[in-house]
Amino acid sequence: MATVSGLEGVVAGETEIGLVDGEKGYLVYRGYRAKELAISRSYEEVAYLLWNGHLPSSEELEMLKLEMAAARAMPEYLCRIVDLLPASVPMMLVLQSSVAALGEQGNATWPPTLRQAVRLTALLPTIIAYRYRRLKGLPIVNPLPELGHAANYLYMLNGQIPQEAHVQALSAYLILCMEHGMNASTFAGRVVLSTESDMCAAVCGAIGAMKGPLHGGAPSEVISMLADIGTKERAEPWIREVLDKGGKIMGFGHRIYKTKDPRAEALKIATEEMIGKDPSFDVAIHVEHTAIRLLEEYKPGRRLFTNVEFYAAAILQALELDPEIFTPTFTSGRIVGWTSHILEQAANNRIFRPQSIYTGPMPEGEF
Repeated sequence: MATVSGLEGVVAGETEIGLVDGEKGYLVYRGYRAKELAISRSYEEVAYLLWNGHLPSSEELEMLKLEMAAARAMPEYLCRIVDLLPASVPMMLVLQSSVAALGEQGNATWPPTLRQAVRLTALLPTIIAYRYRRLKGLPIVNPLPELGHAANYLYMLNGQIPQEAHVQALSAYLILCMEHGMNASTFAGRVVLSTESDMCAAVCGAIGAMKGPLHGGAPSEVISMLADIGTKERAEPWIREVLDKGGKIMGFGHRIYKTKDPRAEALKIATEEMIGKDPSFDVAIHVEHTAIRLLEEYKPGRRLFTNVEFYAAAILQALELDPEIFTPTFTSGRIVGWTSHILEQAANNRIFRPQSIYTGPMPEGEF
């Protein structure tokens, strides 16, 4: 029997939620191009689409916004739990512990519900902001119900109403984080849920997978590169030096997408308002243009395009988010995809029980 290391290329199930086609550069959410949704729709609208299979009417959207706003506040017991965790506990483990604690009786039900999905989605940004400000010795900023999901997250982190351009950029980023096929964390969540465990347990499994640097690693290498370059004038000599030594320019090329990364294209459009208004973002755009030109010069025909990690780094840096909350922020977007898959798994459930090939020693004698 042939084996496939890491299950690469193995079909593990069917889904109506998302399609990733790396050869053609497609990322589709429920029949819509993800890059167009990121540019033209709000976080809440796309969340509704993934959960329900269709875009919301104005009444449905308003109901979802109200429900999410009402679910943002952390329960008192959860605040106490987070406060008791040592400062050395990483943010992703804080999220995992918090989600586990939310699985109290009444929420740990089978089958999982859409209401549970909405609650988790609304709460994750609050948990991140609460823990972040606690560790910084800053006063806690309570959520504002009148703000949208992305705007409220920035408000809780910084204590100030954010610029609209920043809200638009973060919203697009979070939308493009929502779903990316049967990736490691989504698969982990579906496996846990397939045992008829509860939604919180399944999300804890997904967070555990996302925590690993091979899956949910933040675009820190791109951030480091942009910091080393520093100014527009240094971009070309810096990149040429790396390429002359056979090094890699971070944020270009992608393992899955063999053409332009549709997420990067969407983020480029969504961040146009930031050009000329944020010096660090302007440097990043100049680095992008310079790198593409030089990569074509040094590696003709390779077609190494900007990937989503580059634009994610540029956006997160421009928003002045601390690197320690990059992966948690990514997670706060992906929670919609996870919970959509969890609900889909529950609707037609069968426990995942793959086979393995034993390669160890056998006992002596006949059976």
